[in-house]
Amino acid sequence: MSKKMRNQEKHRILMVSDFFYPNFGGVENHIYYLSQCLIKIGHKVVVMTHAYQNRSGVRYMTGGLKVYYVPWKPFLMQNTLPTFYGTLPIIRTILIREKISLVHGHQAFSTLCHEALMHARTMGYKVVFTDHSLYGFGDVGSIHMNKVLQFTLADVTQAICVSHTSKENTVLRSGLPPEKVFVIPNAVDTAMFKPASERLSNREIVIVVISRLVYRKGADLLVEVIPEVCRLHSNVRFIIGGDGPKRVRLEEMREKHSLQDRVDMLGAVPHAKVQSVLITGHIFLNSSLTEAFCIAILEAASCGLLTVSTRVGGVPEVLPDDMIVLAEPDPNDMVQAITKALHILPQIDPQAMHTRMKTLYSWHDVARRTEIVYDRALRCSSQNLLERLSRYLPCGAWAGKLFCLVMIIDFLFWHLLQLWQPDRDIEVVPDIHLTNHRRGETSQDFSIDDNLR
Repeated sequence: MSKKMRNQEKHRILMVSDFFYPNFGGVENHIYYLSQCLIKIGHKVVVMTHAYQNRSGVRYMTGGLKVYYVPWKPFLMQNTLPTFYGTLPIIRTILIREKISLVHGHQAFSTLCHEALMHARTMGYKVVFTDHSLYGFGDVGSIHMNKVLQFTLADVTQAICVSHTSKENTVLRSGLPPEKVFVIPNAVDTAMFKPASERLSNREIVIVVISRLVYRKGADLLVEVIPEVCRLHSNVRFIIGGDGPKRVRLEEMREKHSLQDRVDMLGAVPHAKVQSVLITGHIFLNSSLTEAFCIAILEAASCGLLTVSTRVGGVPEVLPDDMIVLAEPDPNDMVQAITKALHILPQIDPQAMHTRMKTLYSWHDVARRTEIVYDRALRCSSQNLLERLSRYLPCGAWAGKLFCLVMIIDFLFWHLLQLWQPDRDIEVVPDIHLTNHRRGETSQDFSIDDNLR
């Protein structure tokens, strides 16, 4: 294949989400690592997110990753206030300035993601959406969120989910045809998450928990499980890293059962220090009540820890059966699972587990598979406004008509912007190519700020 042909296949991608650094979490990790690997392949990647405190404007990260911190402040749970049309001018400017060919939005409850995908489709761009979470169908919040997702995905070009369970959930919630949805799991940076150089003694077993201490992550389960495990096994100690509204309950539990010497509360752990915490333990405990795919489990397994986890969402798909012990999200079942893990522990070889993780999960593999989805999206035929509106009408008797009205107004607003500031008047920025990108730098930007995991 000629060099000219290879250059034609390279994409210019805009990643959009409310969740990015300096905030830390699974979505933030995914966007960062995927972007870095796509850049190494030869694609241009630009990230768009909202401003974080005094972090506003354009910043550059490792490998020349360009980040637009647009001047919108978070409104609720790191999400910006929905504006529908307020973001169109700046999104249009970024798309033209960076000569973007495809927009990739992340996370179902990211307001910025939904608005960017809507505006991009109005302007004729191909869009890809990645869903990182699971939602229910019975509560008021989920019903409204599912309707928003149905609106966004009605005209999406392709979609990606991080597990097969997540794919089923997304298809049911949005009505998206299954053939449009691809499953590409998360991965782990095995170069960053390595086991301890010397194997730990089994005389005292350390169970590590690193999580946001919120209801969805099962913090209430930990309140019941930890005292019982400590009562049954005198050689077990817990290390809990993370912060959140449920931290008070855990501290009260520690006081009530006099477990100050057996339960260490570390508070918020910067991502750069997560590995140093993990390698002090033997078992990693995940008590989530819902999880599409848990990157924390991959990080723990890469450090050689045996995992005990609740059997929820996409968690059973993450690791082979001999690397994880699953339990129902019930205190008694979790205590039994931890007891089982303690008996299995002598058979676990941390270095062998780390080697297996290298072959099982790779961000470069995720990037290559995502690249295939991009290629497929860009081969899809373009549609005019009337053809696109026909996709919104089936969304509901009233909702379908409302969605059509929203898209018509967006279309008219876009044309007004073109009259006010033609595309030719927007300056195109030159590409910056960094030739001195050193191997091993990929993880360095994780320590920008000491933010919460």
